Amino acid sequence: MTDSVIIKTDQLKKIYQMGEIEVPALNGVSITIQEGEFVAIMGPSGSGKSTLMNILGCLDSPTNGEYYLDDQDVSKLDRAQLAHIRNEKLGFIFQSYNLLPRMSALENVTLPMMYNKNAVSDHEKMAQKAKELLEIVGLGDRIQHQPKELSGGQQQRVAIARALINDPVLVLADEPTGNLDTKSANEIMEILHQLHQARRTIVMVTHEHEIAEQTQRIIAIRDGLVEQDKKNGRK
Repeated sequence: MTDSVIIKTDQLKKIYQMGEIEVPALNGVSITIQEGEFVAIMGPSGSGKSTLMNILGCLDSPTNGEYYLDDQDVSKLDRAQLAHIRNEKLGFIFQSYNLLPRMSALENVTLPMMYNKNAVSDHEKMAQKAKELLEIVGLGDRIQHQPKELSGGQQQRVAIARALINDPVLVLADEPTGNLDTKSANEIMEILHQLHQARRTIVMVTHEHEIAEQTQRIIAIRDGLVEQDKKNGRK
């Protein structure tokens, strides 16, 4: 593998045990994603896309197969090791924002740094970095606002800033526009495009074709397999 490969999976399989019945969720998924790519993962309900996203996000492990994240084989790691990888290398953006309601935007953004041993321990530096990220996403005047004082689109901007605070090698966005109106969704996609232009690697799960078409590449999953892997012609 070259240094520019962020994700490489080889014949990923995931089987869930339901009593005595084995239910296959992934049947041998092999994909490669380069540094700086903006990729959408699509698929109908039950296709395996959520299972794949959980494995790519080090929230679950495959039953068989290999997953290399930033040149490291993470497919056999235990839960504690996976948690360490998540804090060090991954940034998450969720459909429901997942902000802590009693914390300000600033505090929500700095939260991942609390769990990262390699992050800055100086609280002033942490706060300064969080402020800069909130300014980048257009919330420089909302840093002390709690989630209840922010619109859905603004909450998702906080979530994006939080995803970037530890300088991840990969940003995973799970239906990031799913709870938003069209205007807010377009604004969030514009921020993601800006991050992509800055060479961030982004993998996004979405069921919306018009959102997926804005990425560089679409990987379609069906019945636990890659049904289609196509480029969109975007740079």
